[in-house]
Amino acid sequence: MPGENLTRDEARERARLISVDGYEVALDLRSAVRHQEPAFRSVTTVRFRCSEPGAATFLDLLAPSVESVVLNGEELDVAAVFDGTRIALGPLAADNEVTVDARCAYSRTGEGLHRFTDPEDGEVYLYTQYEPADARRVFATFEQPDLKAPFTFSVTAPEHWTVLSNGARSGEPRPPADGPGLTWDFLPTRPISTYITAVVAGPYHMAHDHYTRALDDGSTLQIPLGALCRRSLAKHFDSDDIFTITKQGLDFFHDHFDYPYPFGKYDQAFVPEYNIGAMENPGCVTFREEFVFRGKVTQAAYEGRANVILHEMAHMWFGDLVTMGWWDDLWLKESFADFMGALSLVESTRFTDGWITFANRRKAWAYRADQLPTTHPVTADIRDLQDAKLNFDGITYAKGASVLKQLVAYVGRDAFLDGARRYFKRHAYGNTALQDLLSVLEETSGRDMTEWSRAWLQTAGVNSLTPQATYERGGADAEERITELSVIQEATDAHPGLRPHRVAVGLYRRTPRGTLERYARAETDVRGPRTVVGELAGAERPDLILVNDDDLTYCKIRFDAGSLDTLRGHLGDLTDPMARALCWSAVWNLTRDSLMPARDYLRLVRDFAGRETDIGVLQMLHTWSKSALVHYVAPQHREDAGRALAECALRELRSSGPGSGHQLAWARFFASVAASDADLQLLQDLLDGTAGIDGLDVDQELRWTFLEPLAAGGAADASALAAELARDDTASGKRHQVRCLAARPSAEVKAAAWADVVESTKLSNALVEATISGFAQPGQRELLAPYTDRYFSAIARVWSERSIEIGMAIVRGLFPVLQARQETIDAADAWLAAHTDAPASLRRLVLEGRDDLERALRAQACDATVAQRHVRTR
Repeated sequence: MPGENLTRDEARERARLISVDGYEVALDLRSAVRHQEPAFRSVTTVRFRCSEPGAATFLDLLAPSVESVVLNGEELDVAAVFDGTRIALGPLAADNEVTVDARCAYSRTGEGLHRFTDPEDGEVYLYTQYEPADARRVFATFEQPDLKAPFTFSVTAPEHWTVLSNGARSGEPRPPADGPGLTWDFLPTRPISTYITAVVAGPYHMAHDHYTRALDDGSTLQIPLGALCRRSLAKHFDSDDIFTITKQGLDFFHDHFDYPYPFGKYDQAFVPEYNIGAMENPGCVTFREEFVFRGKVTQAAYEGRANVILHEMAHMWFGDLVTMGWWDDLWLKESFADFMGALSLVESTRFTDGWITFANRRKAWAYRADQLPTTHPVTADIRDLQDAKLNFDGITYAKGASVLKQLVAYVGRDAFLDGARRYFKRHAYGNTALQDLLSVLEETSGRDMTEWSRAWLQTAGVNSLTPQATYERGGADAEERITELSVIQEATDAHPGLRPHRVAVGLYRRTPRGTLERYARAETDVRGPRTVVGELAGAERPDLILVNDDDLTYCKIRFDAGSLDTLRGHLGDLTDPMARALCWSAVWNLTRDSLMPARDYLRLVRDFAGRETDIGVLQMLHTWSKSALVHYVAPQHREDAGRALAECALRELRSSGPGSGHQLAWARFFASVAASDADLQLLQDLLDGTAGIDGLDVDQELRWTFLEPLAAGGAADASALAAELARDDTASGKRHQVRCLAARPSAEVKAAAWADVVESTKLSNALVEATISGFAQPGQRELLAPYTDRYFSAIARVWSERSIEIGMAIVRGLFPVLQARQETIDAADAWLAAHTDAPASLRRLVLEGRDDLERALRAQACDATVAQRHVRTR
């Protein structure tokens, strides 16, 4: 629709013209239980001021119909002012009031007001998700972050429901004037942006707790806590652990921010078919319900959930209290929440190794995003809402958080946190841009932040740091010692800038016990192409030089020849888990950059992954190994490499501690690489109970994990999957079944899955995601080959007809990345040449997919042509 994609220029002009005093939003959701009813009633009253009386503006509204629009007491002609996306308003007075009575649509895509029917009990659940601009699917709004206002919600719903919004209830629910149900009235919020308003409604199971804190002024802060999930998930809901993390986080942020939590209550709702991880709605945070664990999971899963809880909590200050003026400065909330979430995780919860996860997993997302042809600075150029949607990426989150970690090393922790405290107090309930933050950091640190900002926030790309050392021997029997050690900084041709880095350089040697341990370390400021680390001159010759020891900066670590040789034989001997995680990340980057053959990387995994103690790092190694096997191993070597990896996985599965998280991780990995008849038979026997592995509990979630490779290998048909769904007739079970059905090796199956996703709108966002996941199986390349042309023929239409969320899922998920050959790259190039006028966001997704293909071809060539080096084992 013409007005759906709001531009930055339009938003700036509207913000110049108007300021908003408040919203009153009344939603009638009683129609939700009538499953064929597509819409609900939404009545919105907005009071706002205009700086130029007589001017015109517009409200945003994506709705099937509008019943009436009344501006300053005058009813407007709906047909004349509403075009399906915007309501034209004018001429305006100095003070204005507009009321819009509309019929808004329930969503199946996770955008706006999502409606879900639980297959277990038939109950209906609703929740909202708006970021970046979908509040306009639920009520009429000035949909941009810098037009903040107080919101007063009232919601009419079935009387047995639980209804929540950002604010606390103003009293007991009351009977509506026009029939059954109840109306919940909520207190006005503080001034907040439209995209973080929220409504959650349905027969949710709800647990309660409270948080109490004595404040410096002698008063006591009382925060009611709530945790919600669907009733059918209540038996799996560990709300006590959620409350524990919540209280620990509130303690941490109160200790460090010196600004009391400003939004009253703190509810956390775990909701079905959520299309993101979580959303920081003040007072009413929403999470995807996969964080309610139905089966056994590793400690990495609990750590991940805790990190997300704390990430969203950090947003209460960075994002909700102080909000970016436009999406260019999205990093002002997401980078800070990512960094503060990790910091609070490590310092206030049981997950004290969280920085290892950050270094190994989170930064991998950033490194990948920063090497795409579509990379961008942390402070991005966001022209419109489609740009904004795509910039919730590894740059904005993980690179931005990594840059902030570097900033803390640069200005000092105390200066950084003091700057944050001043930032909150100076800009509370307002909107900010980059310079607002830099100015307080300059005040607290005494440093000029201009150069730092230019280098880290306003340029794209990732630098590589490589050690270079010379040695001499003092005498015939003397140890070799370092005469000079320097750090070489390099950049790419596309992004040639070199940055200032605060780094630590660690020297490691093998001990008589066979371990690899650090014996010397120095911190230094790296600037320019070559920096000498004078403090390490004279140190004994190391077996391994680790640049960016302790992960202080954001860079790709490279190794000198001796260090790389040490890792090939002794990576598992590193005793420090952070150093080991950094080395694993570095050799993965070497593999992705075609500097290490993929089979060399897989041999490292086979030799040393079984000795990895950190479960999160191990699971990341599994992910990378599967990717290396599928995309980077030369085709002629893929079968042998896959067989060797499956043998390794089965060996480690059998040798892992019974009932341990490592055993569970290896079981899942074995299923993901199982391909031979013997592998599949073992999975079937484990499902049937005719075989067992000591300590391995094949619960319902693990059953589905085993069924997918069986379905993909032709060993589990539709009837077997239907029988499994009968065992697990739940929303999660349905998603698993749909994924497994699409995985079957049949041309008819693939055609049906393609039609369900590309040609139909019948599936919800969760089932679209599941179908796409099952569709593209690595062992079915020939079966999938015909869909390359169909993909490029369909994506422009899909993008124009479907919502941005579903469009992104289809264009990303169905890109023919398994068809890594020049012909596929040529097809992508032909599409790009023929669609120069396509939306920039769509072209970006195609360019990213094309880059994955090129990278895969380079890696396969490296794997095929470079002689595999011998890897020593202990």
